[in-house]
This record gives sequence, C-alpha cells and structure tokens, in this order.
Amino acid sequence: MSREPASAGPRHVAIIMDGNGRWAKQRGRPRLFGHHAGARRVREIVEACPDLGVQYLTIFAFSTENWKRTQVEVAGLMSLFRRYITKEARALLEEGVRVRFIGDRDRLDDKLAALMHELEGLTENNTRVNLTIALNYGGRDEVARATKRLAQDVANGTLDPETVDEETLPRYLDTHVLPDPDLVIRTSGEARISNFLLWQSAYAEYEFIDTLWPDFSAEEFARLCNAYGTRDRRFGGVSA
Repeated sequence: MSREPASAGPRHVAIIMDGNGRWAKQRGRPRLFGHHAGARRVREIVEACPDLGVQYLTIFAFSTENWKRTQVEVAGLMSLFRRYITKEARALLEEGVRVRFIGDRDRLDDKLAALMHELEGLTENNTRVNLTIALNYGGRDEVARATKRLAQDVANGTLDPETVDEETLPRYLDTHVLPDPDLVIRTSGEARISNFLLWQSAYAEYEFIDTLWPDFSAEEFARLCNAYGTRDRRFGGVSA
C-alpha cells in the first residue's frame, strides 16, 4: 500500500451523522424534528463535495442497532427516508449525484426498498459525486453476510479456500465497488465508531467533533477536509 501525498485531500469521506435528537431537545422539540433538520443538512454537504475534491461520500443514516429505539421514532425515520428519496430524487439526478445504498434491505418495508432500488437505477450513470447511504447497516452484520456468501462460494466449488486472503472478503462486502474511506467524521462529541465500516476504515483518519449534525456546515466540512491534507499517511511505514 503506497503512501498518499500529504497535500492530497480525501477522495472518500464517511460521516456518522450524530446529534439530531439532542439538537431537537435543546430546542424543546421532539427527536424527529431533529432528524428532519439533519436530512436537510445532507444536501449542503453533498453539494460541497465537488469543490473539495471529494468523489465519494458515505453517510450513516440508520444502523442495525437503531431498531431498539421507540416504535414512534423508528416509524418516523422510515417515513422520513421515503420522503427524502421521493423529494430529492430529481435534484440528485440533475446535480450528477450517483446514489447507492448499503445495508440489509430484508427488514425494510417493501415501499422503501422499492424507492431505494428506483433511485439507484435513476442515478446510475451519474459521476459527479458518489453518495452512499448506509440504511439498516452494521459493520459486523455486513461482515457476517459477506462471510456467508464467501462460504457458499467455497461450498459450491467456485472459490478455492486456499486462495482466500485479505483481498478476498472485500469483494463480498456491500461496499465492493467503493474505495475505502480516507476520512471518517463523527459529529456530536461522541468518540466511538458505532459499528460503521469496520473493515473498510482500517486505515482511515478520524475526526470526532462536538458539532451536532444539524449544525454541521459546509465550511466546517471544508476545514476538516483541508486538515486531512496535512496528515502524514504512512500506512504502517515511516516518514521519508
């Protein structure tokens, strides 16, 4: 793995969008009010990507653990996802954004899954920005599903177990068509990765910031991307 020039900005940024509920609570509003505000913030960050040289943006929208939240909040979030796709589809297409979804779709309702599939097809020829939305996603769940597919290929005789190495499993991950993230940002002051892109982020740089997601601006995004360019990316080696 080669070193990355210090002046290079991140090609792929992944964001754990945290703090919607606290943002709403600070304003005396229900948690879903914060989630709606957070959804509006996504467009600004997507629009900022081309000028910053960010070709891939991956956002953590709903985790496999989020089903533990109240039924009201989960139902509200699912409704929000359906509304977001319906409302933003045309703008995403016109702005050259290619949308992909990662995560286990089996637990999602049929209407939402159909909208996701439709949006992926609608934008599949776009190249300006690659937006990946992690929905019902968990890093451990992804690795487990990938391992199951790998094991099935071994059982079918289409994969020789003696050839399996660290380059094999990524071909079975949800993100197999994406480069690994260079920079992972988590908002809201929490300093944990919350089961997000566990395999892919082995050599990512991390930024844990106090800003709540609905307050995260394009200016702060640019600052973090520019700061990434000052880091010495050695990938286990030493500086020249």
